[in-house]
Formats: sequence, C-alpha cells, structure tokens
Amino acid sequence: MSSPSIPSPPTIGVFDSGFGGLTVLRALIRRFPSARFAFIGDTARLPYGSKSRRTIARYAVESAQFLVREQGAEFLVIACNTASALALDAIESAVPVQVLGVIEPGAMAARAASRSGDVLVIATDATVKSHAYAAACQALGLRALEKACPLLVPLVEEGWIRHPVTAEVIRIYLDELLADASAKQLTPDTLVLGCTHYPLLRPLIEQAVPEGMRVIDSAESAADAALRMINGRMLSPSSGPDPEPLIRCFATDSVDKFQRLGSRFLDRPVGDVELVDLGG
Repeated sequence: MSSPSIPSPPTIGVFDSGFGGLTVLRALIRRFPSARFAFIGDTARLPYGSKSRRTIARYAVESAQFLVREQGAEFLVIACNTASALALDAIESAVPVQVLGVIEPGAMAARAASRSGDVLVIATDATVKSHAYAAACQALGLRALEKACPLLVPLVEEGWIRHPVTAEVIRIYLDELLADASAKQLTPDTLVLGCTHYPLLRPLIEQAVPEGMRVIDSAESAADAALRMINGRMLSPSSGPDPEPLIRCFATDSVDKFQRLGSRFLDRPVGDVELVDLGG
C-alpha cells in the first residue's frame, strides 16, 4: 500500500502597485513558512489612484499574468487596495487561479470584531474615493465611515514610523474622524487599516484610538483568508524553527528604492530585486 502523497507547498503570487503590499507578504510568510512566493511591485506606473479604472485594470492584469504565466503562481493575493477595489473582477477573468483582494477580508474581520456595527476606515484618498470598504462593510450589515489620510504613506516611506510628528498626525486624523462619527450619531468600536503601509504604524494608531477600540490590520486579515482558501496546500507547522521561504521580488522601476524600503515592510531582507518590463 503506497503512502499518501504530501501536498507540495503552494506557489503564491502577490501583487502591489508599489511595495506597501510587502506587509501582506510578511503576514503570508508567517502562515505559509515553506511556500514559494513571487512578489511584483509595479513601481514604474504608480500611483494607481490617479489612473482611470480601465487603466488600473490593464496594469493589474498584466502583473497578475506575469505572476501566473512566468512565475507559476497557483494563487494570487492582490495586496493593493486600489487594484482590489477597481480591478478584482478583471484580474479574476484574466487568470485561471484563485484571486484574493485585501478589502473583503478586512471588512469580514471588522464584522467579526464589531459589536456596535459601526466601523471606521482610514485609507489613501484613492481607496476612500472608491468607497470599496464602505460597500464591503454595508454588504455585511455594517455602517462604515471612511477617511483619507494622505500624509501617512510618505511618513512611513520616510521611516518616521515611531516619530512624534507621525503620532501627532495620526491623532489629528483620528480626532477628525471620531468627531465626524459623533456628528453622524455612530458608535464605532472598530478601526480598519485600509492601506498596506499602515501596519507599520499600528503601535502609534493603537495608542491614539479610544480605549477598547479594535484595530483591524487588513494585511493580516488577507493572509488569514488566504490560509482558509488554500486550505490543505500548506505544509503543517513544524515544532522547530521555521524553514526559510523562497521569495522572489520583482519591480518595474526603482529597484534600489525597493531594496532599501522593502526590507522595512517585509521585516527581513528582500534580497535581489529583479527589474521587469510589463509594457507601457
């Protein structure tokens, strides 16, 4: 009688318009320590938020097809809020593998955490204008109030993740958001981090929210959802130290910046970042 075959570790493709999505990759690595990962940041064509929906969809599909066709990805995580909001359907139609965005998992985690049914979302201006989180939350019976926090991404990229200036900016944004919630007679008890840069600011954000408010990291929520979707394809956790994952990182421009900042987001060296050309 032959012994049952052991499932091979999955090959997971992760896509972002930049390198903030490396926080999603970091969360995925903890859940799939033996997996193979291919990450692409479309750094030549960011920011996606200033582009039309059609253009965003084309860019995102090109990156998704690169991960599937050239890197053998068997599962895709769209670690970009803008692409998740505006291009998920186009990506799903373009590749023959399962695709997961970051917005729905964040909304589902908020639903599980919230008792009042009122949640707050902070994100980039493009994500807020799409109202994707509000729609995802509404579909789950939640009321969501969104706020754009445009200063936070550059502060993170400057490396000011523990700086008093950053703490003050966060406090101002949250005070404004809470005042807006009060004016709308909402009683929020949950805050969703709707940008992949924001997990690096989570300690400062948790210090600034009212006592008892839950903070939902959509990168962690997406990784949890990936674990459920991929199911039996991951290796069982070992009792010893985690094996080193196999990671290949690609960028369409600014390789040096990717290598410099990427290690901060991934919390480990990103290694050699390969330059690829996806077209105009």
